Amino acid sequence: MEEKTRKTITVISEDGSTETVEVIVAFKFKDTEQEYIVYTQNEKDQNNNITVYVSKIVDEDGTSRLAGIEDDNEWSKIKEVLRELAKGE
Repeated sequence: MEEKTRKTITVISEDGSTETVEVIVAFKFKDTEQEYIVYTQNEKDQNNNITVYVSKIVDEDGTSRLAGIEDDNEWSKIKEVLRELAKGE
């Protein structure tokens, strides 16, 4: 059986601390050209499910940073993508 290679990135917090997280998927909406990343720190919640995070990728002067998602319409579109991805697994 072939082992799946896990892709990781290093995230630098606002306080300067770093953490390596596992990338689950990255995607872009064609209509807005906005990119998003779904990742995990492999934490488990009280139901033993792995917690996942979603951030938008913002490019500033050639450097990428992760930003929160605050728009309800944007969240609705992201949830639909996540539902479709969950169906495929």
